[in-house]
Amino acid sequence: MTSHAVTIAAGIDAGQRFLDVGFAPSGKTFRVPNLADGIATLIERLMQAGVKRVILEAIGPYAQRLVQALSVAGFEVGIVNPRRIKAFRDAEGRRAKTDRLDARLIARFALTMSDAIHPLPSVEQQVLKSLSLRRRQLTEMIAMEKTRLKQTLEPILLDSHRATIAQLSAQREHIESELAQRISEDPELVRVFSILRSIPGIGDRVATVLVTDLPEIGQRDRKAIASLAGLAPHVSQSGNAPPRAAIAGGRPCVRAALYMAALVAARHHPELKATYKALRDQNKPAKVALIAIARKLLVTANALVKHNTHYLHKPLDS
Repeated sequence: MTSHAVTIAAGIDAGQRFLDVGFAPSGKTFRVPNLADGIATLIERLMQAGVKRVILEAIGPYAQRLVQALSVAGFEVGIVNPRRIKAFRDAEGRRAKTDRLDARLIARFALTMSDAIHPLPSVEQQVLKSLSLRRRQLTEMIAMEKTRLKQTLEPILLDSHRATIAQLSAQREHIESELAQRISEDPELVRVFSILRSIPGIGDRVATVLVTDLPEIGQRDRKAIASLAGLAPHVSQSGNAPPRAAIAGGRPCVRAALYMAALVAARHHPELKATYKALRDQNKPAKVALIAIARKLLVTANALVKHNTHYLHKPLDS
């Protein structure tokens, strides 16, 4: 979707019960219930006002139905990281915060920031992402129960923890099976998944995370894809102090998955094992060396998907 000059924009603060809408530059607001009828009323009022661009914060699932309806209605829709909205509030020097004030703030952001519009994920992509999130939640709950199991001596509690672990594990297997089934039914996802699985260190679970939570892979340049994954080094330097580079932002689940892939690759793949050793020989901390390997894996994966090529020996350059 191509952004263009916008003279009237809307910002929406989405909550569980209500949707607060603000206009820019007028500053007017209104509220509707976060229900089907409320969404229909919201869209009608946006059209009457001549709004073209609508921005929402990327917080929780409350706006999912609204975002789909706005997209179908033909609006330019942007889902923005809350940190950018907060930074915008700080730049304006404002401290007061209510749902209506937030809606006005987001509307002003929408009017000012033309880069806030990106292609929205399809309904199927959203479902895949939700399934992937649920798998991670179940994995975390299983890990917590296993920790509690180790700390328990009472037989009845041991049985309770073991039963809970078994139930959660069964649910995780069900979610993983559903994910695999949905991926297998999409030829494009099958293609990408196969390429990712050919890369050292990337197994089924890491490939699934990349397919579900980084659908931009193969469609961006190496710097952009590293930034999306939170693996791009950002330089900070002031005055005479030496510059420092650190990773920040991005999608934590993707970064964590690639970090685990790097850990495996650095142990078992000769080329990447040598790269890791070279970095450690330069007195780089182990975590820094593994992040470098993770970024190398991602950049390679991005290029291979772009060129529709499986991993052989030498990684492609994007």
